[in-house]
Amino acid sequence: METQKTEAKKFVLNYGVLLGILSVLMGVITYVTNAYLNPSWITGTISFLITVVVISLAIRAFKTENDGFLGLGEALKVGIGVAVIGGIIGAIWMFLLMNYIEPEYVNQLAEVQREAMMETNPNMTDAQMDAAMEFNAKFSSPYMLLAFTLIGSLFMGLIISLIAGLIMKNKNPYLG
Repeated sequence: METQKTEAKKFVLNYGVLLGILSVLMGVITYVTNAYLNPSWITGTISFLITVVVISLAIRAFKTENDGFLGLGEALKVGIGVAVIGGIIGAIWMFLLMNYIEPEYVNQLAEVQREAMMETNPNMTDAQMDAAMEFNAKFSSPYMLLAFTLIGSLFMGLIISLIAGLIMKNKNPYLG
């Protein structure tokens, strides 16, 4: 029996753009509600659930169009691809936020971090605080934040697509 192989590209692009749009929408909501510097756990949970749902839907749609067959490698390809496209779109949003919409974002973030350190460790000396803030500044530059966004998206895509792929896999017996 001859079956035609389904291409992952269509699913990666469509669902990746959907994930990116939803990520930007979450970013806009947190910015408008002034929660962008210190988002609550609810925001993180909603973002995580959006990522899980979109990647799982992409993998399921791929499986459906592939006559119900799905290999783990295919699931990983679709899931990671969706996460990368969504991560790139989310990183573009962050770049626009940090450089054009809210150019003082990094400075504001540093101040929030300083206040949080003072609350959790009130006995910290000025020298210790300055050293900690200098260390944080290295990892809070716009380009480092963008890199962490992309790496985090890639890692989440890997984990989610691995789990979804293991749950949904159904090897095609007609393919070698």
